[in-house]
Amino acid sequence: MDILTLLPFIVLIGAMFLMTRSAKKKQAAAAQMRNDMQPGTGVRTIGGMYATVKEVHDDTVILEVAPGVHAIYAKNSIGAVLDDAEYNRIVHGDDQELDADGTVVPDDASSLTGESDDAEVAKIDLAKGDAADDAESEDAEVKDVKKDAKDESKTDGDADSK
Repeated sequence: MDILTLLPFIVLIGAMFLMTRSAKKKQAAAAQMRNDMQPGTGVRTIGGMYATVKEVHDDTVILEVAPGVHAIYAKNSIGAVLDDAEYNRIVHGDDQELDADGTVVPDDASSLTGESDDAEVAKIDLAKGDAADDAESEDAEVKDVKKDAKDESKTDGDADSK
């Protein structure tokens, strides 16, 4: 047989070997992570629930999902073991980076514009003005006159047809 005819099969077998090897490495890393769990660490389940580990057994883990609420989970259902800072940031909203930085972003942009509070700010009047009221009342009167003229042209036996 010629080597060129076997080359596609060799490449295919090599690719399959590399894919299974990387998958086995990922599985081994996940198993090691689950075995390294200790009581008191924060975890995220594969369903997305955050909890604290209370007890670790051979195949199960007891998690505290809320203060005083414990649930038994399989070790395989633990998706990630989180470090304390990340767990506190996600669950409790503690953000140590903001406290350390000290930068405060204002709720409005008034402090960013550079204008002083003493400056007279031109306010736009969004209410209807007198001219708009006059035009609107004239339109209403014209409509009323047309409606009255239309009603008078009908006789008793006529019906509205559309």
